[in-house]
Amino acid sequence: MRDSWMVRLLLAAGAVLAAARPIASDEHTPTILVSRQLLQAYGLSVGDVVSLSTDPTGARARQFRIAARYEPMPDPMRLGSTRHEVRMHLPDLIELTADPADPLERETVDAINIALADPATADSFVRSVSPKLPGSLVRSVSRDDQRAAPFLVLERFHLAIAVVTVVASSIFLLALMLVLVDERRETIGVLRLIGFRRRRILIYVFAEGLIVAAAGALFGIALSAAFQDAINRFFQWRYDTALVFVRITPRVALRSMVMAVPLGVIAAVASSWTLLRREVFSLARR
Repeated sequence: MRDSWMVRLLLAAGAVLAAARPIASDEHTPTILVSRQLLQAYGLSVGDVVSLSTDPTGARARQFRIAARYEPMPDPMRLGSTRHEVRMHLPDLIELTADPADPLERETVDAINIALADPATADSFVRSVSPKLPGSLVRSVSRDDQRAAPFLVLERFHLAIAVVTVVASSIFLLALMLVLVDERRETIGVLRLIGFRRRRILIYVFAEGLIVAAAGALFGIALSAAFQDAINRFFQWRYDTALVFVRITPRVALRSMVMAVPLGVIAAVASSWTLLRREVFSLARR
C-alpha cells in the first residue's frame, strides 16, 4: 500500500479531502469511480482504498474502494480546470456530506429535476405546481435555454469573425486577381484581334475561375482534414481533456465549397470585366 497523502477531490457537494492509507479492503467497503486526471496525478490505481472527508482536518472520514476510472465529460466551460473528481452512489454521498448537527439534512434537497413525458406540457405543469409549493421556484429549463447562455454568444462571436474574415479575404482575392489579369492584358488584346468576342473570353475566364476556386477549396478542405487530428491531440494534451476542438464534417466541407467557389468566380469575372470593356488597341498597346 501507499504512504499517507492528502488530495483534494471535487464532488457534487463541494471540495472534500481524501487520504490513502494502508487499509484492508473487504466486500462491504463502498466503491467509487475516480477521474483519469486524479488517478494519474496521484498515482492511484483501481482497487486502492482511500478515506474521504468533507472536513479539512480529515475528521469523520469514510473508506471507499476505487472500482474503476472514468473520463470526465468534456465541458468547454471548464476548459483548463483540473478535473480531480470522484463519483459515488447517492446514499454514500448523502452520508458523507450530511451535517451530524442537523438531523433533517439527510431528508432535505435543494432542487428536484422532473422529466415530463410530453415536453410540450411544461408550461401548464409549472402553472399547476407553483401554487401548491409556496416559497419554491418552479421553472422550465430546456437544453436550448442552457445552451443559449454561453454558447449562443460564442456562436455569434464566431459568426462575426467569419464574416469579417470572408469579406477581407474576398477583397484581397479581388486585388490579387486584378494584378494577375492586368499582366495578361496583351494576351486578351491578341485574342480580341484574332476575332474572339468579349462573351467568349468572359466564358473562358468564368471557367478558369471556377476550376481554380474549386481546386483551392478542395485543397483547403484536404489540408484541414489532414491537420485536424494533430490539432486535437495537441490541445487535448495541453488542457488534459477529451474535448474535440476541430472537426471537419461533410456539412462543414460543403459550406466551405458553397462560400469559396462563388467568391472565386465572382473575383475572376469582376477583375477581367474591366479589361474586356477597353478598346482592343489599348489592350494590345498599339
